This record gives sequence, C-alpha cells and structure tokens, in this order.
Amino acid sequence: MKNNIIEVQNIKVNIESINDNDYICISDFGKYKEGKSKADDIIRNWLRNRITLEFLGTWELMYNPNFNSVEFDGLKKEAGLHTFSLSVTEWCNKTNAIGIYSKRGKYGGTYAYKDIAFEFASAISPVFKLYLIKEFERLKTLENQNREWDIKRILTKNNYLIHTDAIKNYILPDSNYYKNKEWLKYAEEAV
Repeated sequence: MKNNIIEVQNIKVNIESINDNDYICISDFGKYKEGKSKADDIIRNWLRNRITLEFLGTWELMYNPNFNSVEFDGLKKEAGLHTFSLSVTEWCNKTNAIGIYSKRGKYGGTYAYKDIAFEFASAISPVFKLYLIKEFERLKTLENQNREWDIKRILTKNNYLIHTDAIKNYILPDSNYYKNKEWLKYAEEAV
C-alpha cells in the first residue's frame, strides 16, 4: 500500500494506492465545505441521495463481481425518504461494495475509488472537482515518469551482467594484452 498527498485549493487530500487502484480520501473534501468535524455528515447526506446510490450501484455492478445487487435494490427503493440513513460501513457490509470504504483511527477517513471520489467532489463544489482532477492527473504524470525511469534502470541492471559476461567469455580470452588491464576492455565495450 502506497500513500500520497495532493493539495487541492489549500486542502491536503490523502490518496491510498491498494493493488494499483487509487482511493482518494473524500473525508478530506469535507474541510473545503464545512471543516473536518462535518465531513462525516456531508458523506452520510450524500449517500442518502437516490442518484448517488444509483451511481455507486452501477459502478459496483461494472467492477465488482461479488456485489450484492438484491440488497442494493432494497436500498435504492428507500433512498431519498426522510427516514432513510446510510453510512459507508453499512453500504459496504450490506452490498459487499469495494469502491468506497471507511477506515477508523487517527489516520482514518472515508476513501473512494477515483471515479466515485470525483463524483463526490461534484457534490462539494464543481470548482473543487476540476482542481482535484487537475492535481490527480499531475500526480499520475509524475508517477509514470518515475516508473519509466525505474524500468530503464532495471533493464540496464539486468543487461549489465549479460554484457560483462560476454566480454569475459568472448573478448578477454583472445587478448593477452588485456589480461592485466581487463577494466580497459570493459570500459571500451561499454561505450
């Protein structure tokens, strides 16, 4: 698991990468609107909305083969009623959802897959959503640049042994001159 932090309109937003999937802390978005203490209420109210549940259910049907669609249909019927209330933990437990999860503790919060996080950002502020997408894309560009460098480094490291073994086995045995100065031949061949 890898963690990153991006800054969106002076708000630090945590990102957890689990199995190459990015989950963005939507609890951090609450600071943009109301402050940290109200973030859970904002998320809970967002989950009460029928359109939100339809979006989450559709996302889960697309990406989660273990999604409990029967339980989802029951929740969708109740969504929007004054008596309807749903937390992220309840959503996950009832439907086997994987697109959003809640993490307890000092560094806890509610994390959502990037598609879902962007949808929640729309509920917070369209302006905030645009800046979030821009910063997220910047982070991914930086990560890809580093990944490309790592791949080149690994290839170079693996090819180095092949290269030095070839010099030792095919070039050095033929030359008595290089016996005492092997490093010269290695250096010549490396260029």
